[in-house]
Amino acid sequence: MRAVLPWLPWLLILGSCGSPPKPPRVDESRKRPANTAMAVELQGCKADLQNTRILARESDRRAETVVANTEQWLQRQSAASVRQTVAASAQPANAVYSVRFGFASTKVDLPADTASALIAAAHAAPLVLLRGRTDGATDSPAEGRIARQRALAVRDYLVAAGVNPAHIRATYQPVGDHAADNGSATGRGLNRRVEVEVYRALPIAMDSSAVAMPEHAVTSNVEVAGS
Repeated sequence: MRAVLPWLPWLLILGSCGSPPKPPRVDESRKRPANTAMAVELQGCKADLQNTRILARESDRRAETVVANTEQWLQRQSAASVRQTVAASAQPANAVYSVRFGFASTKVDLPADTASALIAAAHAAPLVLLRGRTDGATDSPAEGRIARQRALAVRDYLVAAGVNPAHIRATYQPVGDHAADNGSATGRGLNRRVEVEVYRALPIAMDSSAVAMPEHAVTSNVEVAGS
């Protein structure tokens, strides 16, 4: 009996270890079927929400790209506009000279300083445009002849001074386009003229062989005949 008693506590411990543990208790009130319509709809809503968030992020990125590209384009346009403005301001404007004539006269008579300035400018110009004018009140063959001869006289004057004739274009308009009041003697004296426009550069999309004008052009054969 004494030999058995020391082992008794160990036997009790081994007996208690042999019994299986109790399973955890589940709260039955929170159980929901996995395949109910509400659960399926909820999963679909979650997926749609995720897709919407992805699309929104992509849309934001595209919008940021468009804004950045637009800003770059505007900066390039602004820079190009500034360059054009600087180039235009750096280029001197065309100069216009007026050669006056006496009544019914076609003789060129210029003061020395005016002649010197006109010839120097015409020498350096790629295009010199002449416009013959009269103080006539009505369009007539006589007025047209005088306007044309005045333009030719100035042309011959410039060519004689060494200006390249290929750079000169001549037109004429017998009446209208008055520079002053044609009702006074002083105004009529100002209207009897040839306007000499000296171009610093050729007009855009044009060359030295073509200038479109609404006036009467002095053709090359007339120029040769009158020279």
